[in-house]
Amino acid sequence: MFDTLKPMEYLDFELPIKEINEQLTKCKLIGDENEIDVTDTCEQLEKKLISTKEEIYGNLSPWQRVQLSRHPSRPYTLDYINAICGDSFLELHGDRNVRDDKAMIGGLGKIKDQSFMFIGTQKGYNTATRKYRNFGMANPEGYRKALRLMKSAEKFGLPIVTFVDTPGAYPGLEAEERGQGEAIARNIFEMLSVKVPVIVVIIGEGASGGALGIGVGDRIFMMENTWYSVISPESCSSILWRSWEFKEQAADALKLTATDMKKAKLIDKIIKEPLGGAHYDREEAFASVQAEILKTFKVLDKLSPEELIEQRRQKFDEMGVFNS
Repeated sequence: MFDTLKPMEYLDFELPIKEINEQLTKCKLIGDENEIDVTDTCEQLEKKLISTKEEIYGNLSPWQRVQLSRHPSRPYTLDYINAICGDSFLELHGDRNVRDDKAMIGGLGKIKDQSFMFIGTQKGYNTATRKYRNFGMANPEGYRKALRLMKSAEKFGLPIVTFVDTPGAYPGLEAEERGQGEAIARNIFEMLSVKVPVIVVIIGEGASGGALGIGVGDRIFMMENTWYSVISPESCSSILWRSWEFKEQAADALKLTATDMKKAKLIDKIIKEPLGGAHYDREEAFASVQAEILKTFKVLDKLSPEELIEQRRQKFDEMGVFNS
């Protein structure tokens, strides 16, 4: 089954941008059909479009960033891997126990001359692929597959890159029966002792243990329009207010944006996105992520396995500690 890209869609707060784009398209069409010089009008509309984008995207609320992280046109894990690795990516399958989890993908790939083990949660682009990918929610076998690939990377001395984009681990009864909690806990435990560099990039949603199961690394990066939290705004709203209507208020309270995470020292860096989000200029987003991975690897590659493990453990030991 193949994942295919959906055409551009607009979120509610992006409707002013949609209207200007439609006006611009009509203006160009009228000029072409009637052989009229509409250059000045088009230029005015283009300037208005830029200023409108800057105003909207320069003042996003936490909930709006959550919406952008879920944008149906936003690139997913395989998009990033295929863009930065090209034909060199070789996907590996199965946990050698139950089955191959389609929500968790992984394999070997090269960026320039350096080999990496890539692992990440994968969503679908339409009804069929969303079901195929289980909406990006991994089962226990997905996390066990991820751990198997990490151990293989460690054996052959390959750095690991994980891409996080999940609404959470799959909460179904069968997942719990197969040890969902244990699988995630095991990954967290093992990733603290992996002897090779581990780079984590949150490219969309980073929810709860579903994200943490592949989220322990030497460096943790968040794309600009992503979120990272113990719970989604909708679920938080339903617990605290018994209704999803307070999801915007919950998003504010959770402090889940990249800026909040950086301020709390829970991540290392924010990777800037193109104006409007990664889906507006995919190539720019891919290039930014690739550059950050290579730059970070050069730093981490100078450290011994013992230094990597010590610094990684210390990094997570210090989280949540503060002086009164």
